[in-house]
Amino acid sequence: MKLLSRKSKTSVGLDIGSSYVKVVEIDHSKSDPILKNYAVVKLPPEAIVEGEIMDRSLVIEGIQNCMAKAGVDKKDVVTAVSGRAVIVKKIVMDKMNPDDAKEAIFWEAEQHVPFDIDDVCLDFEVLREDVGANQMEILLVAAKKEMVETHASLVKDAGFTPVIIDVDSFAIQNAYEMTHEELGSRVAGLINIGSDVTNINIIQNNIPLFTRDVSVGSNVFIEAIQREMGLSFEEAEAVVNGTTQVQDEEKCRKIISDACEELSSGINRSISFLKTAGDADQLDEAILSGGGARVPGLREILSEKHGIEFKVNDSVSKVAPGDKMDPEAAADLERLAPMLTVSLGLALRREGN
Repeated sequence: MKLLSRKSKTSVGLDIGSSYVKVVEIDHSKSDPILKNYAVVKLPPEAIVEGEIMDRSLVIEGIQNCMAKAGVDKKDVVTAVSGRAVIVKKIVMDKMNPDDAKEAIFWEAEQHVPFDIDDVCLDFEVLREDVGANQMEILLVAAKKEMVETHASLVKDAGFTPVIIDVDSFAIQNAYEMTHEELGSRVAGLINIGSDVTNINIIQNNIPLFTRDVSVGSNVFIEAIQREMGLSFEEAEAVVNGTTQVQDEEKCRKIISDACEELSSGINRSISFLKTAGDADQLDEAILSGGGARVPGLREILSEKHGIEFKVNDSVSKVAPGDKMDPEAAADLERLAPMLTVSLGLALRREGN
């Protein structure tokens, strides 16, 4: 797939989640990026269930509606995949030139990827060219071809061209790095809570130390509130999205605290892996994004459980909005900002970054 040219004035990030389609269009014509357009469209609950597409026509319609709502007329888009069919891993291999590495990576991947090597798309990047003993450290990325092809065909059938297919975790990292000061040696956990899946990417010096997807998302909180407070799914969803307040806030906080145990365990296991690998002893900071970042009290609950400060990703707020943005969309941007992190990171993609 071709990379977007530096001469291209705008780029569009398309994030297709289990519950929402999100689109961000960035104008690159100035020295700093400008948020030209964005939109969020909710998918019917029967469209995607537990990450599996149940009704393609509904998803295609959602993509088209989201693009139309954002006023995007560009056909080329940058999109991303995630989930259990994506493997991201740091490995060490013999030091060699880039052309030889492209050939050897397939042999190396067979030792680390739990899929038939003929059934995956592979990519890699050299992280460190010299780690001793004439070896180098690389970041290996593998994704099942079937998933990538299904995702690409979905976008194409909606009338758009996927010029880049990225990984959700890398898009989040791109958004954070492009809109914040250099982290340096600080260890940051970028935690993106979607409806069914949470992406965890722990980075230091702009390098991913550990990346994994946890099969838990904001739907866990919706279902817990629905069950414990006797609400309908729609009412519980409004509570989780922060658009409706409950009378018994203390009870609601207790429900959310109990429901986040699996998410918290996933974060703990990630930190334990870092310690075992000798990469880091703890996180210096943790940044929440995705729709789950809006769950009332979740940021404070996780801060208490892990003894570090959790923040909500504010990358979108650091990109100047365009003069022609719809006033209603501009007013709603702060509330929706965490949900737009992946699509923002995709739209910020430029050649070579």
